[in-house]
Amino acid sequence: MMGTLIAKRAPVSDDRLLAKAALRAAEHLRMTHAELSEVIGVSPSVISKISNKDAALPRSPKAREVAALFIRFYRALDAIVGGDDDAAAKWLRSDNTALGGAPAARIRTIAGLTDVLAYLDARRALI
Repeated sequence: MMGTLIAKRAPVSDDRLLAKAALRAAEHLRMTHAELSEVIGVSPSVISKISNKDAALPRSPKAREVAALFIRFYRALDAIVGGDDDAAAKWLRSDNTALGGAPAARIRTIAGLTDVLAYLDARRALI
């Protein structure tokens, strides 16, 4: 009887999964590593390690919570623009009078990130 070989991978930690998801979201939004590090509140070298070595976020609960909020922000925006990365990236950098500035600038603080997320959630409710 011939068996099927199944490659076994090491389980991915929740922290690594969260880090990779945040990195992918930033890539879809055409954000630099420096911009993502500013949003999440970690050093650019941490983002570089995540990108190059499958590293995890630091054990800081704050970094994990902000990364999760950032992913929610990306998913809300992605739903509104219908998966169009170019439109999402343009929206991120365009001035928005309702938000009091470009979303890219607003999401650099936790308060701004939650405000932008609330704005997107309200916009999604209209769809």
